[in-house]
Amino acid sequence: MSPRVREPHAPPARVVPTWTEPLVTAASRVAGGPLGRHALVGRSRFWTPLRVILLIAVAVLALGWLGKAPCLQQYTTADGTVALDWRNNRQYVAMCYSDTVPLWGIEGLDRGAVPYRDPWVDGAGTDDERVRYMEYPVLTGYFQYVNARLADAWVWAAGVVPLLPTALPVVVYFDISAAWLALAWLVAVWAVRAMRPNRPWDAALVALSPLVAVHVFTNFDALAVACATAGMLALARRRPLLAGVLLGIGGAFKLYPLMLLLPVLLVGLRRRRIGTALGTIGAAVGTFVLVNVPVLVLYPTGWGEFFRLNRTRPADPDSLYFVIQYFTGWPGFDGKLADGETPTVLNTVSAVLFVLCCLAICVLALRAQHTPRVASLAFLVIASFLLVNKVWSPQYSLWLVPLAVLALPRWRLLLAWMAVDALVWAPRMYYYLTPANKGLPPDWFLGTVVLRDAFVVLLCVLVVRSVLRPDTDPVRTLPGRRPSTTDPDWPAPAPVPQVSGAR
Repeated sequence: MSPRVREPHAPPARVVPTWTEPLVTAASRVAGGPLGRHALVGRSRFWTPLRVILLIAVAVLALGWLGKAPCLQQYTTADGTVALDWRNNRQYVAMCYSDTVPLWGIEGLDRGAVPYRDPWVDGAGTDDERVRYMEYPVLTGYFQYVNARLADAWVWAAGVVPLLPTALPVVVYFDISAAWLALAWLVAVWAVRAMRPNRPWDAALVALSPLVAVHVFTNFDALAVACATAGMLALARRRPLLAGVLLGIGGAFKLYPLMLLLPVLLVGLRRRRIGTALGTIGAAVGTFVLVNVPVLVLYPTGWGEFFRLNRTRPADPDSLYFVIQYFTGWPGFDGKLADGETPTVLNTVSAVLFVLCCLAICVLALRAQHTPRVASLAFLVIASFLLVNKVWSPQYSLWLVPLAVLALPRWRLLLAWMAVDALVWAPRMYYYLTPANKGLPPDWFLGTVVLRDAFVVLLCVLVVRSVLRPDTDPVRTLPGRRPSTTDPDWPAPAPVPQVSGAR
């Protein structure tokens, strides 16, 4: 007798974008038109879809670095020292601003300050003087610290090795950080490609996203995006504990990957695979606690700075609350606040609205005729959080890119949203420049914020429709086939070994 393994699902047919996506079909005409019906696919040994997509991603990441390069220029001051050239508001005029550069000095990274242990005084000598600590989650804080020390080592080595290129320490620090962030985004691109073996070219949307060119080096969010996307891949490949570990690590970079545990729980309940869901959740929570507890015990005040800052922040210009206040003259839920005063009512309203959104997603997931996909629910959770939150920092939009591609891979629609979201950066920079310095009034920036939010709401509506009507879900409905009830984002049942009789 010989064992024979029965696969739980037959491999799906590959989806060809030039046959299914109007935008790609139109673009293909410059290269001879859509793929022929009798064309041989997958015969190239080197130029596989993954390598082509990664090459595209590298090109877009290089474009992103060039966009920040004007803020890395140096000049010689009157006393002969070399300084970073941010004169005449260069960071806004050239639209090259990145948090990485000012944080080098503000957080004491240039002085060797240890995150969460060593404070600094903000507004020294003024009425607003305040003791401050590293304001990021634990792994992001130490990511900055390690890169700062690597920058010091590079500058020292450049003084010993004459041919080694060098620059101001802050520029070297930015470049080292950018290298890691670029690598993180490549991981996200790879993970999306791996999750869609029958739709390999969807990952090109993650690689080509205008949001990457504008924001991947604005802050450190690419690290959390890489962990979140890799965690979803691990779950899909029947490794729930690894998925939880990756989501927990991602939560220690930025908290949003932990929000993906709700979709995991809901799909686990619907599929009666609660053990898989709880294993992922337990591993994520355990990893997050394991990373944070040592810092919490050693430096409790510094560890709590992230939460204190987010609690006391007012409504940022990126939020719908600020938009309504500006255009209506409404003073806000808390009225006029003193600097540093906590907007208690706003915090409560924002939290309650997010809880209500999550409850609505729970009802959708549990009442839908077919079990929703993890990516669909994950997109709805993160989009809801951003829409009702009091802060939507520009780089937060990167959180949505892989999730949107996995949930609703409609090329024309997603590229339109990402282009609009990326274009918000231009009026934002000139809003910060202020009209007194030949900038723009707030109306331009806030108008584009409303347009961006409207696009995200539209995406949410279409994702909800795909949950209620699987025939509108491009992932579940292949051309010429009926909608599938399987979820490529959820671990498929293990192959069932069968024993056949000897012949």
